[in-house]
Amino acid sequence: MSFLTGLPKAELHVHIEGTLEPEMMFDIGRRNGVELGYASPDEIRAAYEFNSLQDFLDIYYLGAAVLQHEQDFFDLAYGYFERAAADGVRRSEIFFDPQTHTDRGIPIGVVISGLAGAAERASSELDMSCDLILCFLRHLPANAAMETLESALDHRESFIGVGLDSSEVGFPPRLFTDVFARARSEGLRVVAHAGEEGPPEYVHQALDLLGAERIDHGVRSLEDPGLVERLVADQIPLTVCPLSNVKLAVVESMSDHPLATMIDAGLLVTINSDDPAYFGGYVGKNYEAVANALALDDSVMARLAKNSISASFLDDISKTSLLSEIDAYVAS
Repeated sequence: MSFLTGLPKAELHVHIEGTLEPEMMFDIGRRNGVELGYASPDEIRAAYEFNSLQDFLDIYYLGAAVLQHEQDFFDLAYGYFERAAADGVRRSEIFFDPQTHTDRGIPIGVVISGLAGAAERASSELDMSCDLILCFLRHLPANAAMETLESALDHRESFIGVGLDSSEVGFPPRLFTDVFARARSEGLRVVAHAGEEGPPEYVHQALDLLGAERIDHGVRSLEDPGLVERLVADQIPLTVCPLSNVKLAVVESMSDHPLATMIDAGLLVTINSDDPAYFGGYVGKNYEAVANALALDDSVMARLAKNSISASFLDDISKTSLLSEIDAYVAS
């Protein structure tokens, strides 16, 4: 086991639908009688070539169509948790997009029960703690997000927060101010995708209007020195997804990734996998990719792992325990 693989860490930015490997997509599709238009898992994998976020989303939603029953969502999530545990993940906060499924007629309770069941089992069997964060699809109307939240509150005990994802450009956070206020009133934690393809202004809106406690992606924050100063001063975490940024052409190559600049600026950055089945690797590969391409030594990588624990929604006692575990691992 490599140093980076064994390094205890949290993953805070992973879309569970984006962990749907071609083999599982094919098997569940066959189990549920869903015709995907591909003859084999290899043909599906060959289609995982994208020139933009929208190209990715098109096949992402096609794949999600195979998920129909509680067992499907359980299998999907538990498969991810097993891979995450093998990468040293000790804390996982996964995103799920209920509208992707409810718009196909799948009851929200089916989605949440399957995912929550997998999280509960993983927490008891895989030496990791797991929680769910419900995300709203920003390309859909804000009133649809509010309806989704209201229906999900029947299962409030099964998720800890809300987020905002999907196509960023043209769908600013300000459109969702009301639904996030409603979520905060229920005691839900708040995160939001901003500053990936969208401008730094979207990060400001996520903080000021949505009450975001973490910014998902946030790489374009560097374009606004005042925003960087704010993020550093308030130590607002950024959940960066390096392989995703390369795959979706947010940056040209891993050697061009601004992660090192973000670290040097004092930003609280974390490393995550986003949609790993589609973007070439789970969190362990993301750690390896940045360490190799940006020549980051073990001490920097351990700092990034510590950032992930500090940025999580764990209680302080659990954070302290995991931070000590990282120290012990590095020392050994």
